[in-house]
Amino acid sequence: MLSLGSTPLANALLCEEELTGNESKWPLDLAWCPTCSLVQITETVPPDVLFREYAYFSSFSDTMVSHAKSISERLQQTRHLGPDSLVVEIASNDGYLLQWYHQAGVPVLGIEPARNIARVAESERGVRTISEFFSQDLALQLAREGQQADVIHANNVLAHVADLNGVAAGFAALLKPEGIACVEVPYLKDLMDHTEFDTIYHEHLCYFSLTALSQLFGQHGLEIVDVERLSIHGGSLRVIAANSGVMSIQPAVRDLLAEEQAWVRNREFYQTFGERVERLRHELVGLLQSLKADGKRIAVYGASAKGSTLMNYFGIGRDMLEYVVDRSTVKQGRYTPGTRLRIYDPTQLIEDQPDYCLLLTWNFADEILTQQRQYRERGGRFIIPVPSVRIA
Repeated sequence: MLSLGSTPLANALLCEEELTGNESKWPLDLAWCPTCSLVQITETVPPDVLFREYAYFSSFSDTMVSHAKSISERLQQTRHLGPDSLVVEIASNDGYLLQWYHQAGVPVLGIEPARNIARVAESERGVRTISEFFSQDLALQLAREGQQADVIHANNVLAHVADLNGVAAGFAALLKPEGIACVEVPYLKDLMDHTEFDTIYHEHLCYFSLTALSQLFGQHGLEIVDVERLSIHGGSLRVIAANSGVMSIQPAVRDLLAEEQAWVRNREFYQTFGERVERLRHELVGLLQSLKADGKRIAVYGASAKGSTLMNYFGIGRDMLEYVVDRSTVKQGRYTPGTRLRIYDPTQLIEDQPDYCLLLTWNFADEILTQQRQYRERGGRFIIPVPSVRIA
């Protein structure tokens, strides 16, 4: 469908002493399977390289924390969770979600392979965490120990998984007979419709339709019983899966599966994606070049993985952009992969007042525009590149 060339790993931020060395680069090509409808990249970087030390902490986003609190409160009520329940999250990050169950007295278990992040979940939020990759073997071990789950959360992790069948089998092994898995994934249809090509990077192996998810879970005795479309991350699906035959399937599932039949195996739908990405590149690069020619100064907001894909594929870096700001204290003082722009605290925007700021974390645009009201009131403007270039 699309080749983004060879790029550095999107979250492989550089220290100053690494700037003189060469960065490892990996092919980044997107493909579609007409048989099962799964869209995926063709190169699998070893998970230990990607995830054992990780730079993304979910709690730095107010939107993510609020989103997590909302689904926690809903499931506590609808699933009647209490002291005798167990909620497990796969790729639990820094405890941004499980903290809400923990505070309500519901026992929790996080499974998070990034050791640096798992330590924060335990020390700062009291979330019991196993620092391992989730697998069928781990799920079976936990089940043998009597740790079966009433609810399994898996938010934005299935895209990262090479062994999808092993993880789905792990869900089946870890769930209590009437338990549910609550799974969120970026939605393939939104990615395509809104030209969200920057969601493609080496950590994101797979891009899902409901059709593909339904087939995956069905192979392991699970069925999707409910689905919601969410606006978060540029458009996501939240699916509820349960052991087959335990719960009735809601009309929303049948309706969306029927709707997907119009495009999910349509070759032309996928072939036009690359053309739209090229149009977006021409538009954004043209705008940046025009602003620079007029003597305008341009910074960047968001040392994000998606920002790495956009800057490296579009070929924009220090010739057009001056630096990056990001709320994550873990990222500040380091440099972006490939483009090697220094990362500062967002207060740099007020102190330096560049004319424009390219917003690469466009999926949190409302949150960031509100946070940066002072910069905007003093004349600063944000360039939002996706789904189409606009200035705010």
